[in-house]
Amino acid sequence: MEPRALWWLLLGLLLMSTGSAGEYVGLSESQCQVPAKERVDCGYPQVTKEQCNNRGCCFDSSIRNVPWCFKPLQETECTF
Repeated sequence: MEPRALWWLLLGLLLMSTGSAGEYVGLSESQCQVPAKERVDCGYPQVTKEQCNNRGCCFDSSIRNVPWCFKPLQETECTF
């Protein structure tokens, strides 16, 4: 394989492995399944997904007029 083709292949793989809409850094996906009307803002205007995740918050920009950077649900443990 010529070097240029290898470079494009590596670039494509890198882009596929980086942030997607369903990826949550340090949180389980279930923690970020917060109904839109129950979201508590965790960011600031123009916060990016990376900045939001670095704050330990969830990011979902698929719903308009609700916080996109919001506090995750707390996982609870059952104790008897």
